[in-house]
Amino acid sequence: MRHKKGVAVFFGGKSAEHEVSIQSASSVISALDKEKYDIIPIAISRFGKWLNIKDSKKLLPALTRKDIEANEHIDKNKQIDIVFPVLHGPYGEDGAIQGMLEILDVPYVGAGVLASAIGIDKGIQKMVFESAGISIVPWLFFSEEKWKKKKEKLIKEIKKKPSYPVFIKPINLGSSIGISKACNQKELIKGICLAFSYSREVIIEQGIDAREIECAVLGNDNPKSSVPGEIIASREFYNYKAKYIDRNSKLIIPAKISKTLTKEIKLIAIKAFVAIKASGMARVDFLLDKKTKKLYLNEINTIPGFTKISMYSKLWQASGVGYSELLDELINLALSEYYKKKGRSAKEPNLRLCDIYKIK
Repeated sequence: MRHKKGVAVFFGGKSAEHEVSIQSASSVISALDKEKYDIIPIAISRFGKWLNIKDSKKLLPALTRKDIEANEHIDKNKQIDIVFPVLHGPYGEDGAIQGMLEILDVPYVGAGVLASAIGIDKGIQKMVFESAGISIVPWLFFSEEKWKKKKEKLIKEIKKKPSYPVFIKPINLGSSIGISKACNQKELIKGICLAFSYSREVIIEQGIDAREIECAVLGNDNPKSSVPGEIIASREFYNYKAKYIDRNSKLIIPAKISKTLTKEIKLIAIKAFVAIKASGMARVDFLLDKKTKKLYLNEINTIPGFTKISMYSKLWQASGVGYSELLDELINLALSEYYKKKGRSAKEPNLRLCDIYKIK
């Protein structure tokens, strides 16, 4: 009698966060309970090609490959009960994969199509947060086309609100890719050009001297939040190199803040989660102004990093939820959401491995 659930882990992808996705998938695959799940690694190349099992495994570290069954020729009719997407950035975290899985009628871990689409777009999510009454720093966003036509006007606008220093970001990427800080017009133009090399739209945010606080959220209709943690960056700000390369940044968990502020952060994290109609998981990032002590919501991430150094799992570990237990909970939440959404018409998922490659 079959008792293990088939869990397909999607990773890699076309976005600039391809390498981070591989690291996250490696950690997830290693931590999934092999007694409960048949793990099926499915990678997507940088060019959007869906790789077979053998080639997917080649992208993973040697130790992780040993955690997956040895047979390279997995039965093409192998049942997939649920998909665990660990695809960061566009074409994976933006609702595209989620929409495909909705059409295939298969459960998947994490936010749905709408929440994913809102969560990936730093401009749209800020509009949602403002309408929900959540404090955010002054900001503006614009397209590459608008920049070409109204460059001088935008530069003048940025000098007023937000004002220097500012942070320039691609509107739909994470892992601090393509982000730069500008203290003058020359740096601003350089940073905007960099951001446009990753995205057709950029967002400009007011820079403040702030502590960076993060909080993890877990759940569906009744989400709960973790203890907050603080990031002390090894560089001027928590950029890609500070996160993944020099490894000198420090994660302080729990953050050394008052009980009152801890409670406020936990409540706002849930409020942000509910505002975008998220489900399953999210990491919510805050800025705490060192001078005024005012708290600002920075952004929400619907597929947070799952690497060994990532905050999401560490925050839950500090809150009493171990890594494997956390993955179990995410899978259970996804199945619960699937059956609730389908109601009386719900049926057992009937997706086979071969179906994934047919629709690629």
